[in-house]
Amino acid sequence: MDALIVVDMQVGLLNGGPKHDLRGVIERINRLAAKVREQSGLVIFVQHCSGAEDDFVPDTPGWALLPELDRAATDIVIRKTLNDPFVGTDLAARLKEIAPARVFVTGWATDLCVDATVRSAVSHHHDVVVVTDGHTLNDRPHLDAASVIRHHNWVWGHLITQRSVRLARTDELLL
Repeated sequence: MDALIVVDMQVGLLNGGPKHDLRGVIERINRLAAKVREQSGLVIFVQHCSGAEDDFVPDTPGWALLPELDRAATDIVIRKTLNDPFVGTDLAARLKEIAPARVFVTGWATDLCVDATVRSAVSHHHDVVVVTDGHTLNDRPHLDAASVIRHHNWVWGHLITQRSVRLARTDELLL
């Protein structure tokens, strides 16, 4: 069984600059989620909760998960307050309980919460699969979004770990 983590794909991300290939990322997350569920895996939506300083205040419109995401009654929602969804949540316990063969990581934002999720999943001794076309962000002041994505995919592929970190496109994982 596999677990798919979908990081911070919330309405509030629509504010600010356009997100790189957002429609494509949502479509690929939905396809991968369907496959994971079909194989009795678990889909985990991580939902960021913030204070009044941004668009992710609980129970406000920006906090909601994107309506384009396909969800199922069996999916889990984990609420977090930091970049790392393993800190201060029961995500580690949930994953330990189901003992997935692989943990797929997708979502927003590549360089912040997705990066923290990948690194923490590795630190929690999971075999991680970064879905290389399943995460997004907007351009940064010093680098365009596509370059940030390429850079992080490269970095994740070179992490030193006692478990595996695999990088794969959605189509490879759906075979």
